[in-house]
Amino acid sequence: MLDFIAIGKQMYRVKKWREAHRLIIFAGRAYLHYPAMRELYAFFQEDELRNDILAYNKFPIEQATRAFFYKGSTLTERTNLIKYHFQYLQARLKPEAISDIYHDKEIKIWQATDEDVDWHAVLASHSGQRKESMMAIEMHYDGKNLYHMLFWLNEDKHGEPALWIGAMQGPNTENAREFVKETTKRAYRYRTKNLILYMTQALARELGVKRIYAVSNDGYYAMNHIRLDRKLKTDFGAFWEETGGRLTDDLRFYELPLVETRKTMEEVPTRKRAVYRKRFAFQDDVDAQIEANMQEIKLGTMHS
Repeated sequence: MLDFIAIGKQMYRVKKWREAHRLIIFAGRAYLHYPAMRELYAFFQEDELRNDILAYNKFPIEQATRAFFYKGSTLTERTNLIKYHFQYLQARLKPEAISDIYHDKEIKIWQATDEDVDWHAVLASHSGQRKESMMAIEMHYDGKNLYHMLFWLNEDKHGEPALWIGAMQGPNTENAREFVKETTKRAYRYRTKNLILYMTQALARELGVKRIYAVSNDGYYAMNHIRLDRKLKTDFGAFWEETGGRLTDDLRFYELPLVETRKTMEEVPTRKRAVYRKRFAFQDDVDAQIEANMQEIKLGTMHS
């Protein structure tokens, strides 16, 4: 029988009471669902890459036992999600790239051309993001966190591969408003949260998924985006709808477009056309960089 207490001790700092309590809960849930958890653990032992990832970071095992990803997720859904995510990546990306992502290294997918600042985006996976994701696009600006898009890969109800957005996180600094205002100006009045969604759409196309879904206000697992007075701190739904999303039959999720809709120049007021041309050129460069950087880490043969 697997020793989930020993596995848990590799995840939690048991000298602290709160962490020790988490270990007890983890082990209890793992033994309660022992067949499914044994199968998930065996999945990571099936090949050298997944075995190495789990040896470095046990959190994919913990994710299965906690009510992560979206509201109402079941242990069966979470174990299937975790397995699908890794299998999908392994069918499309080079093993060394996957290994880097899950060993706390970052893969750069975009770099701004601005010479006075270091503004870039990376693919990454950090344990602090495990509640809402298996992976993330992180945007950094001169060493500060700007926006993070947290996601996982899983099939949808049609049995087709999809990218699922668990959460979007903005800057958490004292001057966050000025921070976003500056980057929006540098992107030719293209809001930074729209930019990271644009990058996510570009990544999704490079990964060959058929659809993008995003967790709605009703589907967010922790509901910590709601204040004590029940008003929203962050209205996920408003942003998804603004960017072309529509609620699915499952009200926990929106479906988002794979490609952002652009205005034609005829639709743009004459006085704004110069800015829009620069913005579109900026977006085209984002697409080109993500495509080129993803080509570097893709397997030679891609499966759509």
